[in-house]
Amino acid sequence: MKTSKFANTPFEGLKKTLESKHFPLKDAKDTDIRSDEEVFREAMADVRHIPEFGGLSRRRSPKVVRPPCRKDDAIDTLQRIVNGQAKIRISDTAEYMAWAKPHIRKDILEKLHRGDYAVQDSIDLHGMTLVEAEEALLHFFRSSVQRGLFCVKVIHGRGLRSPQGPVLKEALKAFLHRSFSKWVLAYATASHGDGGLGATYILLKSR
Repeated sequence: MKTSKFANTPFEGLKKTLESKHFPLKDAKDTDIRSDEEVFREAMADVRHIPEFGGLSRRRSPKVVRPPCRKDDAIDTLQRIVNGQAKIRISDTAEYMAWAKPHIRKDILEKLHRGDYAVQDSIDLHGMTLVEAEEALLHFFRSSVQRGLFCVKVIHGRGLRSPQGPVLKEALKAFLHRSFSKWVLAYATASHGDGGLGATYILLKSR
């Protein structure tokens, strides 16, 4: 059969190419079956030993020194707190609250929480209803601003005995952001020795 000049014949001339590359084609019955060892020896026939390389030292990987196992720091700290040997950081608790207007520096909040600013007046909301507490706060803040006070304290408790939680504390936060927001510069949970999570320091803007 005559092959068309447009037919795809990719293997045409392959036999001649292989023969020119010293790979003579043999019939399957004439092919030698060699072992893996024979193939390996033939491949390594040209390899020569270089004596100069025999004296080179191998680079060892550095030995990893593991630090000694220590007692869990978190458990140790918790145990010390339970035993009364250490105080819990108020700012690390979920009850801690702090806020400041955008132009107030961050260190002001930290100083406020530490109790660095002298409290010039305070009000205790314990035993009040929400309505009574809001009326008392409104009168207290109006009086504080009129007197030019800078730092005041509100005692609201933690609400640990209340089924609704810290109601007065949440009411104070809402009051500071709503009814009296224009006069409030910053507020933060009080320090350990001044009421802690049951009280809040507030910085006021002067008139």
